[in-house]
Amino acid sequence: MFSLDSDFQSLHITGGHGGSGGPAHLQGGTGGVGQGPIVHITASQLITHNLQATVATDQALRLDNIRAAQIASHCPPPSRIFCGREDILTKMHQFFSGTGTQHIYVLHGLGGAGKTQIALKFINKSSSRFADIFFIDTSTVATIETGLKNIAVLKDFGNSPQDGLLWLTSKVEEWLLFFDNADDPGINLNDYIPQCKHGNIIITSRNPGMCVYAGSDSLVSDMEEEDAVTLLLKSALQKATSRTEQIAAKIVKALHHLPLAIIQAGAFISKSRNLDGYLVLYLKNQARLLSEKPAQSHDHYAWTVYTTWQMSFDRLTPPAAMFLQYCSFFHYNGISEEIFRYASRYRFPSTGPSKEEVQEPLEFLSHFLQPTGEWDSLQFLDATNEVQSYSLISFDAEKKLFFIHPLVHAWGQGTVQNSKRHVSIMGSILGMAISERSQWDAQLASLLLCPHIELALQMDAQVALTFRYQYALIFWEAGKYKHAGELLEEVRQKQTQVLGEDHPDTLQTMTDLAASYLALGEHKKGKELEIIVLEKRKQGRGEDDSHTLRTMGNLANSYSALGEYNRAQELKSVVLEKRKQVLGEDHSDTLRAMGDLANSYSDLGEHQRAQELMSVVLKKQKQLLGEDHPHTLHTMGNLANSYLVLGEHQRAQELNSVVLKKQKQLLGEDHPDTLLTMGNLASSYSALGEHHKAKELRSVVLEKRKQFLGEDHPHTLRTMGNLASSYSDLGEHQKAKELKSVVLEKQKQVLGEDHPDTLLTMGNLASSYSALGEHHKAKELKSVVLEKQKQVLGEHHPATLRTMGNLANSYTALGEHQRAQELMGTNRNTFWMSMIQMLFWMTMIQMLQRLRSM
Repeated sequence: MFSLDSDFQSLHITGGHGGSGGPAHLQGGTGGVGQGPIVHITASQLITHNLQATVATDQALRLDNIRAAQIASHCPPPSRIFCGREDILTKMHQFFSGTGTQHIYVLHGLGGAGKTQIALKFINKSSSRFADIFFIDTSTVATIETGLKNIAVLKDFGNSPQDGLLWLTSKVEEWLLFFDNADDPGINLNDYIPQCKHGNIIITSRNPGMCVYAGSDSLVSDMEEEDAVTLLLKSALQKATSRTEQIAAKIVKALHHLPLAIIQAGAFISKSRNLDGYLVLYLKNQARLLSEKPAQSHDHYAWTVYTTWQMSFDRLTPPAAMFLQYCSFFHYNGISEEIFRYASRYRFPSTGPSKEEVQEPLEFLSHFLQPTGEWDSLQFLDATNEVQSYSLISFDAEKKLFFIHPLVHAWGQGTVQNSKRHVSIMGSILGMAISERSQWDAQLASLLLCPHIELALQMDAQVALTFRYQYALIFWEAGKYKHAGELLEEVRQKQTQVLGEDHPDTLQTMTDLAASYLALGEHKKGKELEIIVLEKRKQGRGEDDSHTLRTMGNLANSYSALGEYNRAQELKSVVLEKRKQVLGEDHSDTLRAMGDLANSYSDLGEHQRAQELMSVVLKKQKQLLGEDHPHTLHTMGNLANSYLVLGEHQRAQELNSVVLKKQKQLLGEDHPDTLLTMGNLASSYSALGEHHKAKELRSVVLEKRKQFLGEDHPHTLRTMGNLASSYSDLGEHQKAKELKSVVLEKQKQVLGEDHPDTLLTMGNLASSYSALGEHHKAKELKSVVLEKQKQVLGEHHPATLRTMGNLANSYTALGEHQRAQELMGTNRNTFWMSMIQMLFWMTMIQMLQRLRSM
């Protein structure tokens, strides 16, 4: 029993009395009376004991929670092998040194690029700057809320995410909040950013959209090569020597300088200890090696290169995922919405594939079409924005082009089962786009489509013959004449088998093939093919048909290239008159014929006449085609050359500079037209006495022409001769002589001994002999040149007159004054000397440097 005193101070607990003893037995007496003890326990004693136990338990639990919060909020140190990224770290230090407002810095980029490590390195180096540093895993809403709750617990400010935010908002001091892996575009991070004007925040994300919060940001991409090499050798446990650095440089280049890929490679090498053999293994087993998780690691990153991208890919909607997969079968650079837009407009010409043959490309494109069949840029933007949000594809806003990291590109190809099918689908989309693109969309041709076409051909895309023909046209426009010729020859053979030799499509391909031969310096092959086509055109269409006239103009250009200037001029005059009659004076084809005739006037030394005609053509082309059209720029370049040979050197230099700038923008720095203008500008510099500038520019042109055309191409040899002339201008006569000798021997083999280019080089070599005092050699060579120029060009051609003056100079240098006087002519001496003075700055290089419009 128990009872409670009235004052409630004591609680009495009393035990009950025992029962009576049991009955006696014969062997024993009566049992005793049982009596239990009486126990008194006060309530105050019991309450105090319980309170002490509860407080101890709560205190232990609180300490456990704080310790757990401390562990969860603690920023780990950066990787022990971290290196590089000084530019970003410096930018971050400068940004966070400011005061008076909340600082938010976003590090964004592809998974595996090293965003987290950069943030941790910054925090490690700057920890003394901040009173508190909190790490929050931002991958999910749950982890964010847990992180904020941990801040509240750690600061004994509550036990909820809202309490954590409230503490950050109210605590006006230099705390740093690190939101790591804010990759999910579905999470509105603004809900978890303290709404105040103090504090510091770093956000790492694959989503460039996070930059909306940033006071400053950095795109984290590939490492600098030197830092990448250091990282590989550190992670591979290799000593840095000149040999290991050379090997490592090749490996990191193959890994495209991506940090996570480098670290994985280093981990593999550290096990095998075989730095030398890794590159061969990697090139054969790329997917396997980039998917393999090292047993030991230098940081806490849990994913491999491929698995980190796969996680992002798995979050994409079907249209976005499909877009990324298909784009993996384009070249990784220069992906344009225009390609898909043009392809969606394909009109199925009679000579092209049917709808059934391109059903799969049409199905892919249908995801970006309105119900009316019109292109829907908004749907396309939705898909691309989604892929961009994980940095699996990037967008250059200035160029309006998408690009994929090369390793992501290779990984994307591995995500599909039937790669051949995807290659053919994208190959057909390219063909459809080329067929429907705006005429002379030069940037689309030379800067964008060529790499995609090259990849499609390399991967053996199965596309319609008409699309392969379109590929060849793009190669031609981009100046890749060798590629164009090879593809056109293949198309021609198949067309001959299927359609026959006289079919219009076959003849058009033959015409384009002849133009390729001409551009490649194979002038005789081009001429022979054009003669065949011209006869067939005349028979099938008549002499006044536009196709016939175009072929006639092409044949005339072949005559020009072969030095048969009179035949070329006669044929071009016929073409121009017929163009005027049929098309009118302002038609683009008429203007083109007029420009070709002006070139012939220039070839024949009639420069004033050429300049007048070119000025007319240029004015009309600007009105009809615009100032940036390739035809307009080509004519501007020709006009600049006319100014040059007429002695208007400054005017030529200014015009060539304008043309060069526009061609670089429209065609790219490596396009043949751009290189032509670059050479012409160098000649302008030379005429103005700026010989060092001319030499530098000619050296650039020569290297590019060697690269794209080969060392024996006529254009390469011409540029080599120009560079030799620069050496002469700078007084480096021995060097000039040696280079001119090389050019002359090659031109004799490639062009023949009577070609104007060969004769020009021969005359230039003779000038080098003269400069070096070898006057007998100079005289002999100049005599040969003069006789051949009289035969080929005629006695009154400027080049012939110039050689005549040069030979007279050699006679004079040898003391043969009588012969010099006889050569110049007693009564015509004044005339000849004035001609020589007028032509002093004129070189045949400028005249022959022009590439003819085909």
